[in-house]
This record gives sequence, structure tokens and C-alpha cells, in this order.
Amino acid sequence: MHYNGNRVGFYSLYRGELMISTVTTSTVTILTASGIAGSLALVGVFVLITLLVQKELATASANSRLHQLGRVVNIGIVPFMIAFILIVIFKVIEALI
Repeated sequence: MHYNGNRVGFYSLYRGELMISTVTTSTVTILTASGIAGSLALVGVFVLITLLVQKELATASANSRLHQLGRVVNIGIVPFMIAFILIVIFKVIEALI
């Protein structure tokens, strides 16, 4: 291992060149991917909450069209509810490991 200013690198066994480690690149990629996944999970939870509030308000109304809208919103709620359950399961597993 060779210390060169601010960088730590490894010498190649064949040519004696300084090889730059890909550990930093891999770490940045993993952190960025997990950050994006966390952001998407948060957006999904907010959409689920919005759909659930919309369903409650629509079904509580006396208007028949809003009642029908309350039933139609279930089409959007089901996939977001499945995604929410999977997020909770993965977060619990992540906390236990």
C-alpha cells in the first residue's frame, strides 16, 4: 500500500503503477441507491395516506358520485398498501439484523 498525499492506493504487481481502489465508487453507489429507495418509500407512504383520507371523505359524503369515487380509490389503495406492508417488513428485518 502506498500513501500519496490525500489518496491511498495499491501498487500493481505487474507494472508498479498506482491503482485507484473502487471501494469509494461502490460505497457512493450503494449509499445513493439506498437514499433513492428511502425517498421513494416515503413518497409511497404519503400517497397511501392521501388516498386513505380521500376514501374516508368520499364515503362519508351523502353524494352518490363521491360514494362511487370512494369505491374506485380502492384500486389505488391496494398496491400502495402492499408496498407499505413490504416496507415495514424490510425495515423490521433490517433492524433485527
